[in-house]
Order: sequence, then structure tokens, then C-alpha cells
Amino acid sequence: MKSALPRRLRRSESFLGIHFDFHAGDDCKQIGKNVTRAMIAQIVTQVRPDYVQCDCKGHRGLSSYPTKAGHPAPGFVRDPLRIWREVTAKHGVALYLHYSGVWDNEACKRHPDWARIDEKGKRDDKITSVFGPYADKLLISQLKELCDDYGVDGVWVDGECWATLPDYAPHVIQAFREATGIRNIPRKPDDPHYYEFLEFCREGFRRYLRHYVDEMHRHNPGFQIASNWAYSSFMPEPVKIGVDFISGDYSMQDSVNAARLEGRCMARQGRPWDLMAWSFSGKWEDHCRSTKTIPQLQREAAIVLALGGGFQAYITQKRDGSVRLWTMKLMAEVAKFCRARQRFCHRAEAVPQIALLNSGPAYYRKSKNLLRPWGGELVPLSGVLNALLDAQNPVEILSEHHLTGRMREYPLIVVPESEYLVSSFRSKLLDYVRSGGSLLLIGPRCAAMFKGELGVRFAGKPTAKQQWLEHNGWLGGIGSGSQPVKLSGGAAAFGRLYDEDDDAGPWHIAASIRKLGRGRIAATYFSFGERYRKASTAVARDFLNAMVRELFPKPIVEVRGSHCVDVSANRMNGTLSINLVNTAGPHTDKEVYAFDEIPPVGPLSITIRPGFTPRKITVQPAGRAAPFTARRGQVLLTLPRLEIHDILCVE
Repeated sequence: MKSALPRRLRRSESFLGIHFDFHAGDDCKQIGKNVTRAMIAQIVTQVRPDYVQCDCKGHRGLSSYPTKAGHPAPGFVRDPLRIWREVTAKHGVALYLHYSGVWDNEACKRHPDWARIDEKGKRDDKITSVFGPYADKLLISQLKELCDDYGVDGVWVDGECWATLPDYAPHVIQAFREATGIRNIPRKPDDPHYYEFLEFCREGFRRYLRHYVDEMHRHNPGFQIASNWAYSSFMPEPVKIGVDFISGDYSMQDSVNAARLEGRCMARQGRPWDLMAWSFSGKWEDHCRSTKTIPQLQREAAIVLALGGGFQAYITQKRDGSVRLWTMKLMAEVAKFCRARQRFCHRAEAVPQIALLNSGPAYYRKSKNLLRPWGGELVPLSGVLNALLDAQNPVEILSEHHLTGRMREYPLIVVPESEYLVSSFRSKLLDYVRSGGSLLLIGPRCAAMFKGELGVRFAGKPTAKQQWLEHNGWLGGIGSGSQPVKLSGGAAAFGRLYDEDDDAGPWHIAASIRKLGRGRIAATYFSFGERYRKASTAVARDFLNAMVRELFPKPIVEVRGSHCVDVSANRMNGTLSINLVNTAGPHTDKEVYAFDEIPPVGPLSITIRPGFTPRKITVQPAGRAAPFTARRGQVLLTLPRLEIHDILCVE
């Protein structure tokens, strides 16, 4: 009698994974040749992941296993997927598959009527129509094959929301006209009703996703599905479709900043979530890329772990589906780093401090794409986030559906350069302020929606010009849009913008703060985020932080001694945990692909306001006690040195 296989973790329980894919193409004529049981066994025993994701169909649309439901690649020596499933099951490791959804070149080639039609009336050669039969004719059939014949645990569906494009098929146009009454069909962003047409196409993607997720769950309730980047920063809306987990692969360069943003956009979505780092780096146009180093990837993992998420890394497969085993020494060390922190981080929940609004309605109105922020839509948000984090502020990114009913939990809400807010949500923000909250509006267009409450009168129109922001006796260049204002009604000026790099020259009011009910409302009258994201300065960072401290003087934690520390305040199993991640080093330098030194920072002077006198504070995962003093409701301690990631557990 055969012994039972070990239990595999569901994605909701999983913490650590490895992702492999190779997007099989016409050149793949010996798939499986070097895929062996020993190879896969070495991977799972050396790294010990909770799950593995391996290739089954990439964007080319050719399956890397001998499918009967889809379009197989040209040639197979053996079926690699059988081997992956057999070995992972034996070791109790869940197996998910990389499957390209909306993007499928082969489906468009063989079935042109499945392809979307572009604004010029041309059929796409790679992007299928979410309004067409592709899901029923291919995707669902193939997922059922993978579920039934191979017994895989689920799929990570790639090329989905971000690959979906507007569809001008006659039946789509007719449906749009019937739904909206709009007769003239917009073809470009400046045309009337372009937003309405994009909204109609977005809803088409939602129906497509709901259809195949529901169908697969009816077929097998245990089959687990993620649609890559759905319900992330790409799609900032409530989760109303039954995806089992949320996931995305963030950029291979500038990865620390990408993880900072993306993790915070997923953390409050109410689903298990993880982020995937690329284990290699390089420019898109340079195909001679380089594998990242152990500390480089450990730090990328730490950014995600500090937010309570799971972590996985992407490693490419060879053209026959085999794996470069030398890279497993990288993953093994990163896995050890993650596992040491798992019980102090995984599924931790942020302590409400600063809420940074990522407005879904504003994002969709601003975007010229459907569900991908590749036109700079999130640059202002990212810039404001980076400035807040660079000043050691604990920050969450929240959308309207997260904040509605919970605003009073947050001492400070920041609205970063939104040009549109739903009127009912604007009213809720003002009720929050009048009830004692603090609201900080970034940028003149955002401030214009609250000019009466701010007590300002705008002079002229916002203009983009070179100006210099002053803070604490220092000037820094701010080449962004600004708005001259006049203050009234008790509004107090905060900071100056100079026309020249000279504090003896003419200047304008940079920002203001005003009492409103029991709370305070503030605004900057210059655009901040895009400039800081592309040309950060200490002056801009310190200016914004000075406004934050004026509005929110006593956060739960303050860290001094280095600006190269990300701070997250969480609760984990009833324990307050302060995550400190070292962000020093050349991680933003696109000319540096791989670096093996992260300069340690410290000593760090840390103030914690836990609301009680701790029994002890422990630095984890080292497990060493941190001496501290407690007085007047706060705890003071010094961390001599921060290497990559430490957690202060306040018991």
C-alpha cells in the first residue's frame, strides 16, 4: 500500500515560492530533454519553497507540455509537466502554472475572429478579445485539462489586465452604443467619450475574468487562480471576483521602489497576496542580463515581508524547460533569510498611521490605457510615497473602498495630486477633518477641489516653471506646476517658493494649513510627486515631512540616524512589530545591474509610542533583547546597526 503524499499548502497558507517560465516558441523542439526528477528534487530540497510556479503556456501561445486542449510547442522529448507534478507532490510542494491569458499569439493566428480589433479596424496579431469566444474555446478547456489530467494546484495567469486593449469589433461597438446611447465612437484619447469607452472595455475584462474564475471553481472548488496584477495598483478597486490570491511581478530595475508601492497597494485588498521579484536585472533593450546577488534579492524580499506579504522570485527556464541549477544557491540563501522572518511578518496587519490615497476613479479618468499604469499615472503617487518613506513615516496606500467607514482610524490622510474625486467621497473627507482628522492635499489641482475649506483664492492658473523650494534655510529646485494663492479665513502660510535660487528674491506661498472644525486641512500649491520621483532632494523630503509632523506630531514610531530606512508598524499575533528595512545602496541606478554591498546604517535612535510600558523589546530574527527606557508614555532605544531587515517586537 502506497503511503499518502504530504499535504500541500494552499496559497492562503503559503509564504515563499519560486516562479519559472520560458514562453515556449517555434524554436522549442526538444522540450523536456533535460528535465529530470533529480533536477526538480534538487530545487525543492535546496530551497524548500511552499510552492513552485512553472511554465505551461507563454505569450507566444504554444504550450510547453503536450496539450490536447490547446496548441503544443513543436517537439517534446518527454512531458516536463508530469515530472514537475510528480516530484513536487512527493515533497509536499504546491504546483502552480504560468499561463498567458489574454495575450496569445497562436490563438490570434489560428482564429483571427478571436482577436480584438484596434481603432483602425485591424485585427490584433497577439491580443485576444475579452468579448469573444477565446475563454470558452481555449482558456477554460485548457485549465480543466491542467486541473484534471495533471492535478496541479492552480494557475498564475499572465498577460491579463495589463495586456487587455480597447476592442473596436462591430459587436462591441454595438453593445457600447446600446449600453450608453453614445453614437460617435471615440478612437483616440482626445475624442469625446473616450473615458466612457475605456470603462466599457474595462467592464468587459471584469466579465471575462469572472466567467473563467467562476467556471473553474464550479469545476473544482480547490483550484486556485490569480490573474496577474488584477486588484493591484493596475486595478485599484474592490475585489468582487473570486480570485484566490493577488500577485504581480514588479520591475527588474528600481525594484525597491516598485516593491514599496506595489506591496502597499495589495496589502489591504482582503486576499492572500505576494509579490514576485525578477532574480536578474538589466535594461529591456539589453538581453545580456545579470543575476542579482544574495543581499540584493534579500532586501527586495524584505520590502515585501515588512508589509505582511508573501514573496517569490522569477528564474528563467531554458528552451527545453530545464533550469539553471546554479541559480538555486541564490534562492536557497534568500529562502533562509525569508524563513527566519516568517513568523514575525507573514500576514501581519499595518497599524493605521498615514493613509496615502490611490483614488480608483481618479486613476481611471486619468489613464489613457485600460488597466495598466504605463502612461505615468502612478508617478505622482510613487513620488509622494517615496518622500514619506524617506522621512521614516509608516504609510499605507489605500483607495476609497478601504477608507470609507475607516477614516477615523488614521491620524493623517494624504491625497497626492488627484484631479478628480467622487463628490460623496470628498464630503466624507471633509467630515473626517471636521471630526478631528488631518488632511494633506498635494498639488494645485487637488487643492482646487477644496479651496473654500482651505481658505485660499487662486491667482491666475497653474504654471510649470523652475522654482526653488525653501526649507530650514536651504533651497532645492522644484521644476513643476505651481499656483499662486492668497490666504484668508485663518489659513496660515507654510513654506516659500522662490523664483530664483536665491532666498533674497521674490517668492510665493508654498503651502498652507487651516483649522477646520476639530481638525486641520492643508495643501501644497505646487506639484510634488513627479518631481520627487525623478529628481528627489533632501529639501523636498524634509519640507513634506515638516508638514506631516505639523499635522501628525506623534506617530507610533520615529526613527532618526539615517534616511535610508523604511519603517512599517504592524501588529502580528497581538504583538506590535516595527519593521526596519535598509534602503541604502545603488538600487535606483539603472547603470548598476547587480551589486553585492548594502551599506549598513546606524546607530538609529528610535522612539516608540505603544500605549503601554513594554515587558521587553526583542530584535528579530536575531532574538536579542533591546535595552530601552520608558518615560512619559513613550519608549526610547538605540539600534546600533541595521544590515538589511530587523523587526523590533514590542511585548
